[in-house]
Amino acid sequence: MEALPSRRDLHSTGPGHRRQGPRGDRALPRGWTPVERVFSLLNVRSDQHPPPDRGRPASSGTDDLTTRARIRDAAISRFARDGFGAPLRTIAADAGVSAALVVHHFGSKDGLRRACDDYVFDAVRAAKTDAISPQDPAAGPMALFAQLAGIEDYAPVFEYTLRSLQAGGDLARSFVEHLTQVTLEYMETGVASGVIRPSRDEAARARYLVSLSLGSLLVDGALRERTEPRDPEADLREYVERVMLPALEVFTEGLFVEPTLLDAYLQHTTHQEETR
Repeated sequence: MEALPSRRDLHSTGPGHRRQGPRGDRALPRGWTPVERVFSLLNVRSDQHPPPDRGRPASSGTDDLTTRARIRDAAISRFARDGFGAPLRTIAADAGVSAALVVHHFGSKDGLRRACDDYVFDAVRAAKTDAISPQDPAAGPMALFAQLAGIEDYAPVFEYTLRSLQAGGDLARSFVEHLTQVTLEYMETGVASGVIRPSRDEAARARYLVSLSLGSLLVDGALRERTEPRDPEADLREYVERVMLPALEVFTEGLFVEPTLLDAYLQHTTHQEETR
């Protein structure tokens, strides 16, 4: 799991609240704490800047508060709650615009979903790059607990991820492929900066990390006891509390005491290649 910025409104204004993303209208997190950097290494899908709470229409203002961005943010939150079958009219109402204006900006619902995915990917790329920066040391236990105290605010991010995977189809495949590429990029940056150990196969490791993280979310969603009304905030907190310790242990200390199995596997695969 990853930490996210402390509770903040996506649409707050003023110096230091955000920086522009690569596509201009995408606000990305700024000034992450050391704890956020530590946690953001541990789950490929939870570090994007959160959409507005519960689909709340954005206020007018500066920076990312364009109509297009406001629609996109409302869509992320609505898709997370209701799935990708959510009507455009509902999303438009969340954003405080007409359905016709949504179509004007995005062309179709698929176009809107791609824009949501693109925003997520840009945020992941920026946040992951920050997370593996060696500039800040890891924070202490008190900062860790402070970060976890606000984890419920980011339930829509996890719900959006689950919806994307459960929907299947071309967009889901594209979603996973893009996440894998983003993961490969930030892992390579981490290796270059000396924060992450190099791999014998960087691309294979990136794909495995994506599969591990997304698979964990899917299994948790499948086994979760269904209650009505749903409480995604409580679900997320319970998930974090279950996985945090084992995730930190495995990613920091490893699992096997001796490299016997790895050495044997490498020897076996090398022999196979030599005898082909």
